[in-house]
Amino acid sequence: MSDARAAARAQRRVRWSVALGGVALRALAMTWRIRQVNRAAFQECRDCGKPVVFALWHGEMLPLLWCHRGEGVSILISEHGDGEIVARAAESLGLRTVRGSSTRGADRALLGLCKVVESGGDVAITPDGPRGPARRCAPGVMVVAQRSGAPIIPIAVVARRAWRLKTWDGFMIPKPFARITVVYGPRLHVSTPTPREAAADAPHLERLMHEAAAVAADA
Repeated sequence: MSDARAAARAQRRVRWSVALGGVALRALAMTWRIRQVNRAAFQECRDCGKPVVFALWHGEMLPLLWCHRGEGVSILISEHGDGEIVARAAESLGLRTVRGSSTRGADRALLGLCKVVESGGDVAITPDGPRGPARRCAPGVMVVAQRSGAPIIPIAVVARRAWRLKTWDGFMIPKPFARITVVYGPRLHVSTPTPREAAADAPHLERLMHEAAAVAADA
């Protein structure tokens, strides 16, 4: 089989996966019972016309795509193969995508995210993506916040009943009628004078995300 035919077949598989997955996701997500805690952390910024940088763990992405559907948030999606399916699923829910990661297209992704924020749009980054280690913050999100001046909103999600895929991130799929708690942590303003210093402060964001997870678990 030629490379062109193989590529065409792969594209068809992606389209079918997205179409079928989108229908299944909507049917499943409509049953979820979602509680959002401290939404004011970012809503106040939106009311003032100021963009924010959402930071979320890669394995908790699915319920957050649903929570923020139709809001036009631009989410950083890996250029790896499975990223194409996630990207199209996100776009089908009214989100935008910026392609790249810490391992592929990093500079282009960083520039794209900064441009979105500078134009007034919100962005979302998984600081442990696309390959982990899980729940450990890579510095890119700090650099975007430092360069753009937008605050970071750490997010944590807990689902009382969920499937966990056997992947590096334990990707969460809440079960039908699951009770889900989404906690938005306090705004983190990155005021360091250089991107290098901002990157060095990534453990601070990691602590805030773990604290938000503890709140979600107790809620």
